[in-house]
Amino acid sequence: MNLQILALGIAVLGVSIGEGILVANIAKSAARQPEMFSKLQTLMFTGVAFIEGTFFVLFAFTFFVGK
Repeated sequence: MNLQILALGIAVLGVSIGEGILVANIAKSAARQPEMFSKLQTLMFTGVAFIEGTFFVLFAFTFFVGK
C-alpha cells in the first residue's frame, strides 16, 4: 500500500471532520443570535478557507515527496 495515499485519505478525513464541526457551531451560534449571522458567515468562510488550504498544501506535498 502506498503510504502517501493513506496519508492523503487521513488528511481528507480530518478536513471533513473539521469543517463539519465548524459549520455545526456556526449553525448553533446563528440560531442563538440571528442578527450575528453575517459576521458568523464571514468567519465560517475564512475558517473553511484555512482548513482547505492546509489540505491542498498536504496534497501538493504528497506529490513532491512521492517522487
